[in-house]
Amino acid sequence: MMNESRCGLLCQQCHYSEQVGCLGCVAISKPFWGENCPIKSCCEDKKQEHCGQCRQFPCALLQQFAYDPQQGDNGARIKQCQYWREQQ
Repeated sequence: MMNESRCGLLCQQCHYSEQVGCLGCVAISKPFWGENCPIKSCCEDKKQEHCGQCRQFPCALLQQFAYDPQQGDNGARIKQCQYWREQQ
């Protein structure tokens, strides 16, 4: 599998990867930061590896995460999902 996350985050570049030993949401049953992640749950419910495989991509939920003032990445994860989509 080429992706580590459902939403397009590059987990190898995330500081939590080292801090808490997070392997990325494709490799764990629940996020280290809470009971669930709505994006992870959505992809898994639809049996998709990542958001880029969805017909609704990029949906409002993914955009909300990508452009969140505190935790967002200014759309970088959307671009990553687009890249993954094009590679398949």
